[in-house]
Amino acid sequence: MAVANGLDGEDIADRLYEGAGVSLTYSADSVGDIQSSLVRLAEQEASITSRLNQLIASQKDLNRELGRLDLMRAQVGSQAVAIRSISNGILSNAASTATRVSGAVKRLDLEQVRVRSTLEVVEKVAELKACVLGVTGSMGAPQDWETAAGYLNRAFKIPGEVVHGAFAEEIVPTAEVPDPPTVTLDHAAESLRGLFLREFEKAAEEGNGGKVTRFFKLFPLIGKPEVGLDAYSRYVCQGVASRARANLNTGTGGAQRSEGFFYANALTKLFEHIAQIIEHHGGLVERHYGAGRMIKVIERLQLEADIQGGIVLDTWTDERSIDRRLTDIKSYAFTFLVQSFLPAQQTRSGTPRPGSPAKQGSIATTNLQSRDEENIDVKEIDGILSELAVMVGRWSLYSSFIVAKCKDPFSNEEDKSSGLVVPPLITNSSLNRKIADRLVTPYNLMTTFYFRRSVERAFQLDEQPAELSLNPKLPFHSNPPYITSAVDDVMYIVNQIVERSLFTSHKAIVAGVLPTLARVLGSDFIGMIQRKMRDESYPKATIQGAPPAEQTIIAFMILINNLDVASDYVKRIVQSRIEPNLSANSANTDENHASRGLITLFPLDRDAQFVANALKTLQSTFEGKSSELINDGIFVVFKNVLKPRLRPILGDAFRDVDYQISKEELEDLQKEAEAQDGENGLPDNVVQYHFQRGWDLLTKPVIRLLTDRNFERLLSTMLSYLGEVLEKRIWSYYGRLDDLGAVRLERDIASIVSIVVKGGRYGLRDAFSRCTQICMIMNMEADEWEDLQIASKEAQHEGVEWKISDEERMRARGMVKDRQ
Repeated sequence: MAVANGLDGEDIADRLYEGAGVSLTYSADSVGDIQSSLVRLAEQEASITSRLNQLIASQKDLNRELGRLDLMRAQVGSQAVAIRSISNGILSNAASTATRVSGAVKRLDLEQVRVRSTLEVVEKVAELKACVLGVTGSMGAPQDWETAAGYLNRAFKIPGEVVHGAFAEEIVPTAEVPDPPTVTLDHAAESLRGLFLREFEKAAEEGNGGKVTRFFKLFPLIGKPEVGLDAYSRYVCQGVASRARANLNTGTGGAQRSEGFFYANALTKLFEHIAQIIEHHGGLVERHYGAGRMIKVIERLQLEADIQGGIVLDTWTDERSIDRRLTDIKSYAFTFLVQSFLPAQQTRSGTPRPGSPAKQGSIATTNLQSRDEENIDVKEIDGILSELAVMVGRWSLYSSFIVAKCKDPFSNEEDKSSGLVVPPLITNSSLNRKIADRLVTPYNLMTTFYFRRSVERAFQLDEQPAELSLNPKLPFHSNPPYITSAVDDVMYIVNQIVERSLFTSHKAIVAGVLPTLARVLGSDFIGMIQRKMRDESYPKATIQGAPPAEQTIIAFMILINNLDVASDYVKRIVQSRIEPNLSANSANTDENHASRGLITLFPLDRDAQFVANALKTLQSTFEGKSSELINDGIFVVFKNVLKPRLRPILGDAFRDVDYQISKEELEDLQKEAEAQDGENGLPDNVVQYHFQRGWDLLTKPVIRLLTDRNFERLLSTMLSYLGEVLEKRIWSYYGRLDDLGAVRLERDIASIVSIVVKGGRYGLRDAFSRCTQICMIMNMEADEWEDLQIASKEAQHEGVEWKISDEERMRARGMVKDRQ
């Protein structure tokens, strides 16, 4: 607004300043106020004078620029007059001529377009007339059906407005063909449709493949592709039905049907026949009928597959007595497993007397179990499961093939990479529902029974490794790991079931089987081992103060090995399926992606990732339960077997050790020991010698029996306790150490630590962090101790993670008697 009024910011400031000065002058109350207002007025006057001088100085430059602008304006005016004269005298005639020429060209172009359109209509009408005459001529005496169909195809390509136009209705009819072209073409198409259909069906009945193909290719030419596809679908479905009946009839005698995979082979042949038809004839259909037209044939074939596949499944169900077997399976009592989990009955009288209720109950239970085993043959169940897996696997493979063939050929690359989606013709098919009812459900039920019965049988026939002993001098006659036979038997069945379930490539089977494996492994397999550890092999001393029985300790540690080896087996089974190219010990697999092998088996959308997650859940569930029981078992071994012997070993190592004798007295004692014992005298470090001997006697029998991972767990537990005991031993020397004794104590502690962590187990040194720090503080030089005190006050520990508090450091520093 100020700029619009011709005032800039400085003018406004000056005026405000001026007004302020005047107002201050009139409102002054003292001489000082008047003087300050006079100063402001003087400053304002100086500013205005300076600006006026600047304007006067720039007046010359402004006048010079104005004169230059006047000169330029005169020159531009003369040029404008010259240009205007050229435009009026020369270019106006050329412009009018150009306007006339362009108008004539536009009119000529319009005439050419109209003539060209007329010629095109005339040509198309002539083409239509030729096609009409050609159709009628070919359908006459020559009976050239291919030529007639070709003429009709050409006629159908002519635009409808030309065919139905008045010009065509006037020109096309002739004396031989007086009807309008539309009527003639429609009658010809209907006549050829009926003729082609009759010839096609006749050739199909005769089995003449050449004539079938000949007439099949003619239907789209006459504008009847749906009729051709329907006829072709009926033809191939009849072939599928006859082939399927022939495959079933080959086993009419009964001998072949009793074979394990007869019905699986029949279903496989059915799917293979349909796949061959789709693969071999799909190109012919797509070429003559257009892209995506084979889907209609596939839909008809799927309806026939529903019928024939349903017949195979129904016959298989009756022949194999599946319903009766499922009833027997559901009623199976698993007597051995149930009794194993019941509380153990304490029998004090030894063998029951004849006719006692206990003996009669045992005999009755045995007879009941024998009858159950006679009714259900596990080998037959295994054979049926194999046949089920083959049939479901063939259905999954067939479904994947159909899904790939029914995929939209015009979909973009992003849709193709997102995975295969099952179309409604598969999900809504009656065969898919029958597969789920007659195959998937029995497979899941039978697999559950087969695995539980295998676990039960494995523990019934369980055998311990022979001739094991805690005496390290006695050799073992078997190879590690030392486990019972049940582990290998059960893990073999687990691997077999996982392999067979993945072979089916069916998501519902994997979703039912893998959680069942995890549940049975956790409840029956781990439960049986837990029950044995608690009731049969618990290492408990029978006499107060005496160690547990040797065979009880061995049996208990073998059960712990069972859990560790079984966990490793499950991990290897899962890892070999998730990432076959990696070793079982590798864990660098991507958690968000399935392996290429699983994607090959489960190509449908997101199925492979679901299966990979299910396998990982199986592994994590079993590892969690087994690890918990292993840790409990390791603690029991430590508490009842090793802990009572560990404290005496430490006491024996430090027995008769005096840390207050001088260096000369120590040398005299060593000379006396050498003189008494000769070459067999004790070494310089007596503590190390005694502890090494006791430690080897304690741990070598355990190392031989336990697996490496179990011994690492046991050693970690032992060292935690040993660290606490050793720390108490160090504190017990408070005030009983001299400088040399402190050095010797630190050396003895270091030697004990090196003994228990040898073999590369450096991570276990953390259990002795407090002990080593106490010894370090105890033997620090005075200046180092002062620096540590200063750093502690300033909260600067120079990278040292102290496990002992400030009070404990002060106490450790005062352990040497001269420093108290």
